[in-house]
Amino acid sequence: MYNFDDFSMEEIKQGYYYDTNRNHYICMTCGKTFEDGEIYPIDNRFFEAYRAVQLHLEQSHGDRLKSIIVSGNKYISVTEKQLDLLLALREGLTDQEIAAKLSISASTVRHQKFMFREKAKQAKMYLSIYDLAMEKVGKDKDTILPIHDSATMVDDRYITTKEENDKILASLFESLSPLKLKTFSTKEKKKIVILRKIMEQFKKGMIYTENEVNQILKTIYSDYPTMRRYLIEYGFMDRSTDCTQYWVK
Repeated sequence: MYNFDDFSMEEIKQGYYYDTNRNHYICMTCGKTFEDGEIYPIDNRFFEAYRAVQLHLEQSHGDRLKSIIVSGNKYISVTEKQLDLLLALREGLTDQEIAAKLSISASTVRHQKFMFREKAKQAKMYLSIYDLAMEKVGKDKDTILPIHDSATMVDDRYITTKEENDKILASLFESLSPLKLKTFSTKEKKKIVILRKIMEQFKKGMIYTENEVNQILKTIYSDYPTMRRYLIEYGFMDRSTDCTQYWVK
């Protein structure tokens, strides 16, 4: 799972990042990888990895702006009307053309553009002061662990430091390799720590059958139906309406 605070604004906008450890370009939407130095055939032509991942994004995931907005990321709050306006702006339409297309007035278009700009300025200023404040904060035991972007009902349950996380893992798992859970805590914070650790057993971009999910969870804890249900409930995984396919959300 991706935590977008680990990436630059440019990487989020382009939709892929470069993993220097593996020498792979990786799609942020589905997790598909393109190894640097390899050549990939696309539409009867051949492309290097960095261009292949760009074409993959265009062909498989469509417009990047829309892809980000509809991703379900908890930090994005855009109405359907605002989405339509943003997409119209991306087309390069004039205020009058947008007004005609969306059946609104040109003054409404101008007002919303002004509000978008003010929010962007506010976000930029907040990011600047946050970066300055956090410059000397190291990766120590007090570091708050990131929250997965598809988390539901985000609240204090998710505020867990690295030290707390390590203590919970040590107390509730009899083994971390292979992963073996002793007991599933009913306390919310511990529950989230457990589920986050279990999710390391699943790969982003892969589609799992229910049986495959069950087989993975069985090796970790006997009550695998409960584990599977909570992975869905807490936004770590998603599934098809007929419950035949599961994937990392």
